[in-house]
Amino acid sequence: MPGNTRVTTHAASRRSALCAAIVALVCGATVRAHEIGTTRVSVLFQEGRTYDVEIVTDATALVEKLSAGRPASVDQSLLASFDETFRRRIKVAFDSSEVRPAIAYSVTPAIDAMSATVATIRLTGQIPRDAHHFTWKFGWTFASYAMTVRSAASANPATQWLEGNQTSAPVALASAPPPADRLTAARRYLKLGFTHILPNGLDHMLFVLGIYLLSGRARTVLYQVSAFTVAHSITLGLSMYGLVTVSPRIVEPLIAISIAYVAIENIFLSELKSWRVALVFAFGLLHGMGFAGALKELGLPRSEFLTALLTFNVGVEAGQLAVIGAAFLFVGWHCANRTWYRSRIVVPASAAIAVTAVYWTIERLSF
Repeated sequence: MPGNTRVTTHAASRRSALCAAIVALVCGATVRAHEIGTTRVSVLFQEGRTYDVEIVTDATALVEKLSAGRPASVDQSLLASFDETFRRRIKVAFDSSEVRPAIAYSVTPAIDAMSATVATIRLTGQIPRDAHHFTWKFGWTFASYAMTVRSAASANPATQWLEGNQTSAPVALASAPPPADRLTAARRYLKLGFTHILPNGLDHMLFVLGIYLLSGRARTVLYQVSAFTVAHSITLGLSMYGLVTVSPRIVEPLIAISIAYVAIENIFLSELKSWRVALVFAFGLLHGMGFAGALKELGLPRSEFLTALLTFNVGVEAGQLAVIGAAFLFVGWHCANRTWYRSRIVVPASAAIAVTAVYWTIERLSF
């Protein structure tokens, strides 16, 4: 018996430590969500054998990386002062030979509390004589980004999707690369949808965890996830087709409020109520508009618009199911039937989620 007691105590201690780690991760995690879509690159080849590369990115995030610290404010002169540092992690090359472009920096201040300060960086120069191919690398982002390439003679740009610090495939200067086929677009947007939840969508992850924590019963989780999925699919589609438009300044604080509400309700409820499903559906409508905001930043290929939209949504669903599966595997499977599950897991984790969401709400409202 003493041996069994020690084993039980040790197992409970490990689970409590796991819960504490989750709480610490939630409380200490960055409050920025939706990291994808913050960087875009556009390349234009002019008939006079010149090139023009435009980078649009989050100015504050860029300066944080350049200076290894968070600046009080960002302006054009501050960004330009890091010119040599900035050049170290970009590459403009023709036929594998790097060139040194002229660089012009500009900064557009945030227009409201929900928007970011935007840096626009232009790299220009002459294309070397007899050059046939162009390659590009941008090492100042850690997320996927789109590089569109067009020539003055062609109105239809082609897009390559790149990971941070990845060198692009060679682009023929004589003609722009063909647009991605359906299978390529499907794979790309499936991955972007998944990574928008895991690991980049902390707010959506916490909402899904809040849904899961109410009860360990599969039926309880299924009802809520189904309502959430149907709802966000509706507003994602309507928003992308331009039939619904709501400012992020309204949507983002409401998403934070929805996370806080679900988490707080978990502390006082232990069984699924009918109004909970209705509220999760309503909150799903909000989250769908949040997904649409991120997807609009990423852009959709005109030739495969529907394919990209559907596979992005499927990727989002896969990310949500991965969060639920991880929660079940690491916590629910071992603990859901224990008498102390609510007091040691559900209540502390829900409280941590609620505190984080309230903080987000205040930040997004910029009180």
